[in-house]
Amino acid sequence: MKAELHCHTNISDCPLTIDEVLNLAVANDVSHLAITNHDTTKGLEEAVQQGKKYGVEVIPGIEISGFDFEMGRRVHILGYFIEPGHNAIEALCGPLTEKRHKLSFEMVQRLIEAGYSITWERCQELAHGGTGVYKQHIMAALIEAGYTDSIYGPLYKKLFSRGQKGEAPGLAFISMEYVDARQAVQAILKAGGVPVLAHPGQYGNFEMVPDLTEAGLQGIEVWHPLHNHQHEELARKLAVKYGLIMTGGSDFHGAYGEKPVVLGSRSPGVERVHELASRRAKLKSRI
Repeated sequence: MKAELHCHTNISDCPLTIDEVLNLAVANDVSHLAITNHDTTKGLEEAVQQGKKYGVEVIPGIEISGFDFEMGRRVHILGYFIEPGHNAIEALCGPLTEKRHKLSFEMVQRLIEAGYSITWERCQELAHGGTGVYKQHIMAALIEAGYTDSIYGPLYKKLFSRGQKGEAPGLAFISMEYVDARQAVQAILKAGGVPVLAHPGQYGNFEMVPDLTEAGLQGIEVWHPLHNHQHEELARKLAVKYGLIMTGGSDFHGAYGEKPVVLGSRSPGVERVHELASRRAKLKSRI
């Protein structure tokens, strides 16, 4: 049996429902599944109960969209065994989800003004059941309209590129202000969870590990589809140096993912779940 510690559903930016993801978990011999939707705990209590029907232990989680303001880089923080709906999470993440939805509306308006035949209503339909419209939903609407055949590719870059390395930003790109990554760590701790640095190789976050550890970071994601061997080795070394739990996951987004992945394909082993649970118990005993 395997553990999948990084998985999204249609509550954020994956087209699959909780039930559909749980069906995949069973098909892929995943016995422990962490639901880690972006910036929300919506649906977690339902997911835990549904998991029991499938024989899958669902770990209530989250992935908070943080930022390193000194380096100007995004920093995602995973939280495991959190209390759904906790005030610390809601206060930090509620404004994020509202802001993302509003910015998506502005992006769609820019595309319509530029001549793209899509509607905001269709984007909302594609995001039904979630916390709002993501760029992936906008791209799905563009696929339906015949402008491209993939979520990621030349059109995505043309429309949503951040404009790094001297390039101009995409036609519909609008910068979003995220929360300080250290605040994300602390909010997860307050919600009774275990904070873990997500895919540090993807965003170049290794240098922030000391500061995050000081804020209360408890783990680091070693195994991830976008990590190469060097990323894994550096993450391992930092885990040993700072006493962090080594985790991993497929970062499953279904058809909305940056690259095709199989649920449970980057399993760190069920023993990592026990480590996270043990660390959570120790953290609670200190309160």
